[in-house]
Amino acid sequence: MRIKNSNLKDMKVAIIGAGNMGGAIARGLANGHYIQAQEISVSNPSAGKLDALKAEFPAIHVTHSNKEAAEDADIIIIAVKPWKVEEVLKPLRLRGPQILVSVAAGLTFEDLAHFVDPEMPMFRVIPNTAISEGASMTLIAARNASEEQITSLTALFNEMGRSMLIEEKQFAAATSLTSCGIAYVLKYVQAAMQAGVELGIKPHDAQTMLAQTLEGAAKLLLNNENAHPATEIEKVTTPGGITIKGINSLEHDGFTSAVIHAIKASL
Repeated sequence: MRIKNSNLKDMKVAIIGAGNMGGAIARGLANGHYIQAQEISVSNPSAGKLDALKAEFPAIHVTHSNKEAAEDADIIIIAVKPWKVEEVLKPLRLRGPQILVSVAAGLTFEDLAHFVDPEMPMFRVIPNTAISEGASMTLIAARNASEEQITSLTALFNEMGRSMLIEEKQFAAATSLTSCGIAYVLKYVQAAMQAGVELGIKPHDAQTMLAQTLEGAAKLLLNNENAHPATEIEKVTTPGGITIKGINSLEHDGFTSAVIHAIKASL
């Protein structure tokens, strides 16, 4: 077993599972600046997704054997469905100084500790679907990990968007805001598109307008650490103007309460 763990650029990464999430992570790493494509191994039971990945990144090693992928890896990323994690992990007999990264929702560190060396460095990582576009909001929690390992893993996922280190007890609530939240934001876009079409705008044009508006709103908040939604809303709500009328209509129809209820329902 080859383990370095000292320099991020020297590390080998294994990704178990080449589905939507595993494939997106593999592509993100291969396109990034830290891990070389030839240092990435991806395993998957079926060939189709592996073939597609290999065609896109010929240097990536692909295999049907989880053991082959993981045996020389410094970082092992488990990107399978939660109910498959046990059958995937137990035969691998993972132990430190290898680093385990689980992207399986709902499995706690205590759960994972039953399948691997409980003292090995572990991370729970929850990206959202925007990882496929390099724009994920990724949640990270750590156990038994050094500061260097935390810094390294955060750097990796920052190349696929933005990551945030949180406590494990915050995972359920934070997942509602990020992984579920992306669907809620898109639901607003869908509703606004319907309104736009009713008012005479072509569907594709309405979608483009709304997507760019959302990107702009996001940058207003992300690019200024002192920004707050209320402040930005106030800038466009002229007394007696059309925006304040729309805002008041949203509130009369229970917009804020509906969003809060949706977030809580996702826990």
